[in-house]
Amino acid sequence: MAYQAGYDSDAPSAAKPRSPVPSIDSHPITSAPHPVESFDFMMRLPSPCCPYMPASTKLAAILILLAFPHQPATLSFAQETPWETIESHFNAPDEWQSELGDYRSPLIFEDGSLVQTASDWALRRREILAQWQQLLGEWPPLLTEQELQIIDSVQREDFTQHRIEFEWMPGEKTQGYLLAPQAQGPLPAVVTVFYEPETAIGEGGKPHRDFALQLVRRGFVVLSLGTTEATQAKTYSLYYPSLEAAEVQPLSMLACAAANAWHALAKRPEVDAQRIGIVGHSFGGKWAMFASCLFEQYACAAWSDPGIVLDESRSSVNYWEPWYLGYHPQPWRQRGLITEENPARGLYPKLVAQGRDLHELHALMAPRPFLVSGGSEDPASRWAALNHTIQVNEMLGYHQRVGMTNRPEHSPDPQSNAAIYAFFEHFLKATE
Repeated sequence: MAYQAGYDSDAPSAAKPRSPVPSIDSHPITSAPHPVESFDFMMRLPSPCCPYMPASTKLAAILILLAFPHQPATLSFAQETPWETIESHFNAPDEWQSELGDYRSPLIFEDGSLVQTASDWALRRREILAQWQQLLGEWPPLLTEQELQIIDSVQREDFTQHRIEFEWMPGEKTQGYLLAPQAQGPLPAVVTVFYEPETAIGEGGKPHRDFALQLVRRGFVVLSLGTTEATQAKTYSLYYPSLEAAEVQPLSMLACAAANAWHALAKRPEVDAQRIGIVGHSFGGKWAMFASCLFEQYACAAWSDPGIVLDESRSSVNYWEPWYLGYHPQPWRQRGLITEENPARGLYPKLVAQGRDLHELHALMAPRPFLVSGGSEDPASRWAALNHTIQVNEMLGYHQRVGMTNRPEHSPDPQSNAAIYAFFEHFLKATE
């Protein structure tokens, strides 16, 4: 069955918790006792456990071990930096570098005049944001003074896992998890978002979605959030002021909740408020994208295969559904592709009629960096939309702030996730 948000391959399952994926440092390559064993180990070394070691380095290690079978030695190899790991993904392939598609340039004001300077862009950015805020519905005032309330805490590996609670929209609290390394802060932090918060911390769920666990192992403070109750009720998102009469599109309200989460996380003494990013996959990818685009305090973002533009040919890029951008009072339209018998309702058809698309929101990120971890819903052809944000960045004097990896399947894999982790290490840890 094709993936669909709310009824899909990424919905929470009753799968047993997986064994933790080894960290980068869990496979030492020093003082190998026997050349044959060392050769076998080096050949089997999985890339997610050591994502920065190129094949040529592994081969050099093997040759040295074979040449000096009885000479114990501590081998030292230059590892790829995080940027070296991802740099190639921050340049569009040759066939897509000049492709802009049919998208209206965000560098054109509504009156038709062109953005030519950084000052012009500041005005144009405000214009885009105001237009989308009006379309999506105005957020309620952000909850900027609250702190995360600790419910209980447990030690895991070399970090502390706190179960927390906070008010993520007026009148509604949520619970999630705060993972904090033992290292002294202030530290960079990342918010992870999904259907529920357990998958990201490595408790159940499907493989390669444990973003929070892998990031805390790399020295990040991580706040894992999810719409547990709404997912169980099959309404998936947040509705303000109520499910019966929402005044804000649900996907935008998820972004508002992520903005409130940022404020609560930024108050933690171990967190550097200037270095907080956000990541999510699928449903969480849509959530992370809207949160980072609409709330500029997020320093950077990674969006895993959300469908970064409107695409009615893909049942998974389903922004027309009532829990995203097509809200209407229940009973809801039948889930699935738009047809004459089952049309889109609410805001979504108005966006299409006005010629709007999500590349306008991407442009609000500039010059903040973001990475699209593309799968089946975000193939290389999405560079046509991303090139518009690249043009904004270049006009502002910034380069290589927009990246995309591509894999054939919707599900994340070790290679795509290694790029996500390297992305955050480069853009949030470079100042350490």
